[in-house]
Amino acid sequence: MFATLHPNIKVRIYTSFLSRIVGSAVFPFMAIYFTKEINASVAGVLLLVQVAVQFIAGLYGGYLADVIGRKRLMVTGEAMKVVAFVGLLVVNSPLFTSPWITFIMLLVIGVSSGIVNPASEAMLIDVSTKETRAFMYSVNYWAVNLSIMIGLMIGGWFFEQHFFELIAGLLLMGLLTLWMTYSLIIDTYQVKSHREQGNYGIKPLLKSYALVMKDWTFMAFTFGGIAILSIEFQRNNFISVRLEEDIIPQTIHLFNLFSFEMDGIRLLSMLTVVNTLLIVLFTGVAGKWITGKREEPIMYTGFILFGLGYFFMAFSNHLLILLVSVVVLTIGELLYVPTRQSLLADIVDDSKRGAYMAMNGLVFQVGKMIGAAGLVIGNMVGGLAMGTGFLFLVVLGIFFSKIALGKIVTVKQRVVIGK
Repeated sequence: MFATLHPNIKVRIYTSFLSRIVGSAVFPFMAIYFTKEINASVAGVLLLVQVAVQFIAGLYGGYLADVIGRKRLMVTGEAMKVVAFVGLLVVNSPLFTSPWITFIMLLVIGVSSGIVNPASEAMLIDVSTKETRAFMYSVNYWAVNLSIMIGLMIGGWFFEQHFFELIAGLLLMGLLTLWMTYSLIIDTYQVKSHREQGNYGIKPLLKSYALVMKDWTFMAFTFGGIAILSIEFQRNNFISVRLEEDIIPQTIHLFNLFSFEMDGIRLLSMLTVVNTLLIVLFTGVAGKWITGKREEPIMYTGFILFGLGYFFMAFSNHLLILLVSVVVLTIGELLYVPTRQSLLADIVDDSKRGAYMAMNGLVFQVGKMIGAAGLVIGNMVGGLAMGTGFLFLVVLGIFFSKIALGKIVTVKQRVVIGK
């Protein structure tokens, strides 16, 4: 069935897979880079600013995708990434290192991602059909998880000792992605009217999102999603730095056959690989089990298990406890992700689906911002307090989700009574 997909879909899956392999070997570990080069508090602020810039760029990029067109925006964004990768390579060479210019290059990468991602998501919808869309997203989901798993394995082992070589890999992959996007993507989208062309102002952008923000049911559900996603993004911020600082490097012997050095970064890489591998292997099983059951209680159970897993990861240094925590949070993730997506479909106004889904996509950006802020807060309050904060976020996630779903039930009851 993969062969029947539109060429644009296949090209995008290929480019996304390749770029994520190298990107996942670098970007999740940048909190450690800035902590070492400057300090933890400044690192948290820098990453928070970087995510905020991508957040704003994503808002504008979603609007420009309809005004300018998909391919043109994607090529522009990929070209910006190549320029930023060249900059990263220059300022992290054996001869010269500058964390501040590195930060500026990350800002450029954040802007380019904000430009590319909405356009590519819109393009996938443009060239897919209702019959192929589920299969398309399923293949893309697997590709994303596999590429992240491979990338994190590479980064965990080589980030500290071979950072320059990893950035060189980023540049090569960026050039390949740019070429594939420019040469192989077919421009199928046509701007709807000449009046829209050149209308790049902020006013129409704000007007389109203002309509969505007036739907308090959707916004409550969005706040619940932000609370849960904020926990997940602590892994590459507070938890990564904590493990790097707290885990004493030691030699692990396996059955007297071979041994290897284990430190905090490699441990984080291993735990993330376990999480991703379990998701890849058991997504289908979890999906079949969920089918036909009430989704709301399953989602809340997933929230709780997810939060409990991260609670122990916030302060424990015991390998077995950390492994069990990853298994627990993965089970929670397998339960809440599909059920939340299904419940979201009941909340979204179908007549404004594009604007709603664009706003829902910002859940990830706000979650990243809070995740970056967690690096600063965690440096002040410590692991146990951060873990308690994760549980509080779970409570907020359940609270806001119940408000949203309660409003949906009330509206449906009024409709029935009215009939």
